[in-house]
Amino acid sequence: MIYKLFRRLSCRPLVAALAGVVLILLTLSAPARAAAPPASPFIEEMTWTELRDRIAAGATTVLVPIGGTEQSGPHMVLGKHNVRASVLAGRIAEQLGNAVVAPVIAYVPEGTITPPAAHMRFAGTISIPDAAFEAVLEATARSFKQHGFRDVVFLGDHGGYQQNEERVATRLNREWAAQPVCRVHALVDYYRVTQTDYVEGLKARGFTPDEIGTHAGLADTALALAVDPGLVRQERLAHDAKAGVRDGVHGDPRRATAELGRAGVARIVEVSVAKLRELTRARPDNGRNE
Repeated sequence: MIYKLFRRLSCRPLVAALAGVVLILLTLSAPARAAAPPASPFIEEMTWTELRDRIAAGATTVLVPIGGTEQSGPHMVLGKHNVRASVLAGRIAEQLGNAVVAPVIAYVPEGTITPPAAHMRFAGTISIPDAAFEAVLEATARSFKQHGFRDVVFLGDHGGYQQNEERVATRLNREWAAQPVCRVHALVDYYRVTQTDYVEGLKARGFTPDEIGTHAGLADTALALAVDPGLVRQERLAHDAKAGVRDGVHGDPRRATAELGRAGVARIVEVSVAKLRELTRARPDNGRNE
């Protein structure tokens, strides 16, 4: 009845205009459709079917971030490498466009346990034997090959195991050479940048090698601040972490800032993306399925 009445009245100009106003108001008052969030590159945040579909759509490179659980002086958290490796791998994957990121490998060789050597002399450091570490890398690569990935990339945030990564990559690539469906890359350039380009940039800004340091010094601390300020205890940085003190620090981090670290982060991502594009283009089939 109401519908019939509305139809009879709707031919009248005033009623038609009012109906139009009502429709506009209803549209404006309706809850806005939420925009779909951007797709995460981290496979831990996907379901298995979502990952399967990503691979089918061309995301056939998987980045394996490798961190480590070790002391970094009294001013940085034990998981610094893990956070940094994850964040930078995510940024590299986003720029590549065809990559996803595996969970971080947090257990790595850090020196002998008994008697304790290197970082094992400080509470909280976890060390595993080289053979166990290489077995984890190898099984990880084999798993991703099985799932259809064509390029498995080790991104090591720590200098102590770069050779382990290279050994595993060489061993698997030799084994798979007859049918190069999948390749393993130990991206040593990722770590090399922190020791070359980044350090040279800091020197150009007037910082000395003793201040820049080799572990938990200015360079290392600035990178951590750029990635996540929560990794650094600012109050300890200002008072406790001084060069020459036997606290696990090699360098002097007191003048470290996030701004200094951002230059290093940008360079690491830039070099890693360029190198990976070069490596995947160099594949025998140019990185395409046959």
